[in-house]
Order: sequence, then C-alpha cells, then structure tokens
Amino acid sequence: MKKDKLLIFDTTLRDGEQTPGASLTTNEKLKIALQLEKLGVDAIEAGFPRTSPGDLEVVKTVAKHVKKPIICGLARATKKDIDDAYLAVKNAKRPRIHVFLATSKIHMQYKLRKAKDEILKASVEAVKYAKKKISDIEFSPEDASRTERDFLAQVVETVIKAGATTVNIPDTVGYSVPQEFGSIINDLMNNVPNINKAVISVHCHNDLGLGVSNSLAAVLNGARQVECTINGLGERAGNASLEEIVMGIKMRKDIFKNITTDINTKELYKTSKLVSKLTGIEVQPNKAIIGENAFSHESGIHQDGVMKKRVTYEIISPRDVGFKGSKIVLGKLSGRHAFSDRLEKLGYSLSDKELDQAFLRFKVLADKKRKIYDEDLAIIVEEELATIPEQYKLKDFQVSSGKSITPSAKVELKKGKEVLNAISNGDGPIDACFKTIDKATGLKGKLVDYRVSAVTGGKDALGDVSVKVSFDKEIVIGRGSSTDIIEASVLAYVNAVNRLLQKRGKKTKK
Repeated sequence: MKKDKLLIFDTTLRDGEQTPGASLTTNEKLKIALQLEKLGVDAIEAGFPRTSPGDLEVVKTVAKHVKKPIICGLARATKKDIDDAYLAVKNAKRPRIHVFLATSKIHMQYKLRKAKDEILKASVEAVKYAKKKISDIEFSPEDASRTERDFLAQVVETVIKAGATTVNIPDTVGYSVPQEFGSIINDLMNNVPNINKAVISVHCHNDLGLGVSNSLAAVLNGARQVECTINGLGERAGNASLEEIVMGIKMRKDIFKNITTDINTKELYKTSKLVSKLTGIEVQPNKAIIGENAFSHESGIHQDGVMKKRVTYEIISPRDVGFKGSKIVLGKLSGRHAFSDRLEKLGYSLSDKELDQAFLRFKVLADKKRKIYDEDLAIIVEEELATIPEQYKLKDFQVSSGKSITPSAKVELKKGKEVLNAISNGDGPIDACFKTIDKATGLKGKLVDYRVSAVTGGKDALGDVSVKVSFDKEIVIGRGSSTDIIEASVLAYVNAVNRLLQKRGKKTKK
C-alpha cells in the first residue's frame, strides 16, 4: 500500500524563539538546527531575517551548515523583506522563502488598512518577486482561520497561480476548533481548482489548547505539511507541539492510514532536553510524550498493571521516544508489588515478615515525603534487617528551643506495656532529647560522635543520623532516619540504647 508522507516543518528557531524569555545565540540556534536535522525534520524555519542583522546572520549560518532539511526564511510581502530572506537562505542546499500577508477582515481593517483587491495584488506581487530569486516559495494568508472562506479560497488559488509551491493556512491566534479547522482545509481541497499544484500546510497556535488537535484535523482533511515547534514553544500559549503531532500519527494508524513522517522518534526526548536547556524554558513534568512524568507511574494499581504488561497503562514504549524506560515512582499511592520489585532490583532479599515490616515503614515515610528514592529504601531495609530487639520504643517527643530560652525536651518511651516519661534541659534541642532519654532509661550515655547526612535531595530530604555513644566505657553506635532531623537524632539514640541492652544481654548469657 502506497505511503502518504506528511512533511514536518519546524519553526522552533523562528516562532519558538518568540516565546517570552526565550533568546538564543547564533551558536545555540545552530546546535538546535543540527539536532533537528538528526531528528529528521523536512524543513527548518531558521528565522525572520528582516527583523535584525543578527537574525539574518543566524539564518545564513544555519543555511551553511545544515544540509538535509529545507532552510526557510520568513518575510512580509515586501521587497525589502524578501531581499533579506533571499540573502539569508541563498547558499542553502534547499532554500525556501516564506512570505506572509494577513487576509482576515480584522487584520485588513485595523492593521493593514487595505481592501481585498489590494491584498490580492500585494500577495501576487510578493510571490512573483520571490519566485524570481528562489523556486521554492511558501505563502501564508495570516489569520486564515478568521478569514472569509470564499476570499481565502481566492487568495490560495491566486498565489498558487503566481508560483507558490506551498500554501500555509495559519490559525494565527489559536481561535479555531478541530471540526471547524478541518472543514476549512476540506473546503480548500474541494473548491480551489489548482490546489493539487501546491502542498497545503497548517500552522496552529495553542491559545485554546487545540493546536495539535487542529493540526491533526487538518491532516485528515488533506494537509500534507504541519508547522510546529519542539516542546510547543511559541508566541503567547505557543504552537502545536511537534512531538505530539508525530506520535499521534504514529500511534493511531487506524485513523491516519498510510500517513508517515521521516521523524526519528528516538531523538524526540534528546531534542526536547536540548531546546529546554538552551532556551531556559522548562518542560512541564506532565507534558505529553516528553515530560518527565510521561512514563512515570505512582498509583499502586497502575504500577501493578505496568509490571505485568506494559501496554495496560502505556500506549507508547518509552524507548520509542528516547526515554530509557518506564519509571515506577514510589510514593504513598504505591502498592506492595512495586515496593517488593524495587527491593529485588536493589539486591535485597527479605522474608515475608521482613517485607511486611519494611513496607509498613515505607508507608509511614511516604506520608511525610513526596518522593521516595532508592537511598531511602536502603535505609529502611538495612534498619529492618538489623533486627535489634526494641526494648525501648519511641512513642512521642516534644522540644522547646529558642534564642532567649533554655532548650528542653519531653520524651515518651514505651518498654513493653510500660510508658516512661521524662523531661530535661540541654545545650540544644538534640542534647536535651539525649539527656531526657538517659533520665527515662536510667542509663548514662556520653556522646562520642554525631553525624548527620541528607540521604536524598530536596526540601523533604530524608536525614540519616549516626551516633556513637559511650555507656560506662561500652561504646555502641545507633542509627535513625527521618525527614525531621531531631526525630532522626532521637531514633538514633534510642537505637543505641537498644543495641547496648542487646550487647549486655548476650554477655549475660555467656
């Protein structure tokens, strides 16, 4: 069955750079262009040469170094704009000039102050002038989606007669909806006599969040070029996202029958990261296809399904777009299956009882901490496998501290069925806690060493505290972890007390 190719026209370097806050140097633009070539785009709109000498030089540089895609320069329907666009792209292996002129009533009346016949005349003159310089000419009737349909058809027919090889239909302000925009393309395909002499393209903005939907509706109605950007960058709410359009067509072959692109989808994530890094515009985590959460699963039901059969909750293989694989994110919604699977991958082998206990501790931590890392799991498991008999268990503690008050602590310990309470002061909140534990247990400890480290990054990092305590010349080490560093310290000291009692118990037996 014959393949029907859809051309991917990337305008990240032109419209994408118009994203507020996104500014690229010549070298950065070249890096992106070379990656777009590797990605497999058919055309790169490298800039708007007339806007500045710098932009003209950028387009020249891209035209010189990038060989496979068409290199395009944007121009208004004026001779000066077209001259600059020609200077910028003339040395490209495959040069194109892209001319645009508004055709909607609102633009003609308020921006251009021109009548329909003047717009038609200016469009034809611009295309013919550009055609004398380069054979590949694209024309865009700006704000096409708000242009009267009969006049739009007339403009399209006229510019094709004048020599336009591609006619782009822009939804410039993202006003259209899929059913409407699809019908605009359908009307043009059926009512413009010479429509088969040019490629019909679309350029959809995302003001209503419908840029990709409108683009795909246009493809279903005969458009064979889509203008889009990496990460959906662009003016205001941005443009249709390249990665979403490409993967939408690839994944829904039942709808987009025989339509293909030359995009190497395994380069999508890499391209996205490069553009994000160089523009300084971060990709939202839940962005379709290339967001960090696009293949992450935290819900226990989803995790269980994905581990049994990936396609239960993933319609795209992560590796097909450049990710290493699915991510099972452990958090408070995670189930026992995902927890057990992660421990096995980390090399831990636990009995059912140990696993149950470790899972309970994991759930307690997950309620305090948004994301659980492998290092967090290691602490949980290592403490669980240590199997120190807990003669004393921490039930509760309170501390009072400040610049103008003496630090004090109240600690509540449980020993069997007995509950022990004590209050004491100290040099600081942690020292007060340690002295209070001594008071409650009747033991006298001397802190030899105290170390704290953040097991993981972030504001909610799990703190790991290690204490070395001397009890009548018997030195023991205790360890505790929590997102609260004082609690971690208290747990570490109680752990040291329990280790001491276990050590003394073994000596008594001997």
